[in-house]
Amino acid sequence: MRAPQPRPVFLRPDDPMRFPDPQQFDREGLVAIGGDLRPERLLLAYRSGIFPWYAEGYVPMWWSPDPRAVVTPECLHVSRSLRRVLRRADFHLTWNRCFARVMNECGRGRAEGTWVIPEMVAAYTRLHELGRAHSVEVWHEGELVGGTYGVQIGALFAAESMFHRRTDMSKVALVALVQTAGAAGIEVFDVQFLTRHLATLGAYELARRDYLERLRSLRDEVVDLRHVQPAATPPSSSDA
Repeated sequence: MRAPQPRPVFLRPDDPMRFPDPQQFDREGLVAIGGDLRPERLLLAYRSGIFPWYAEGYVPMWWSPDPRAVVTPECLHVSRSLRRVLRRADFHLTWNRCFARVMNECGRGRAEGTWVIPEMVAAYTRLHELGRAHSVEVWHEGELVGGTYGVQIGALFAAESMFHRRTDMSKVALVALVQTAGAAGIEVFDVQFLTRHLATLGAYELARRDYLERLRSLRDEVVDLRHVQPAATPPSSSDA
């Protein structure tokens, strides 16, 4: 008889900093409920292949789904139409210029609701202040028109969300992130769930066990992202 799947662990804010092994849980991947968003707990979660995801009014919920979607620099796909946008270059890019604003924009105007709630913004902004979370901003004529942000764990970057206020600017932000942070030494970009939008950029799925194995090999690598210069350069290949 098959052993029953364990129930999510309940955490109190003063509980020791630990998470259960995600591989013990079902594919939906809810591994824990409760706790808090202190930097130590957030970083431990990401090091364990777990991220918080919940709506305003709820306690933190901690997830490690199976499969996991990722992008790697060598698999990044830039279509012919997106290359034209990049060559047009009627935008400019910045790095870590307005992290909290990017987060807020990622949560704004979503009909289905958002997990980018005020307590999340405060918690991740604290990670940013500690040099552990970063953002890419896309500007057009002085207006913020796109961006993305996420958390760095060694040579892995967990890209949390992105937004656009002009066509293709979220894609520009992600291309800039992958090319810039990839050149600095990031090997895997965790994008959590595979969507059609991300698939067009070369995202693909990994079984959770393979993702966790890759994470273990990358999480203690030393990669400095504090002072990179963001760039989104169109590739020379003729992608369709």
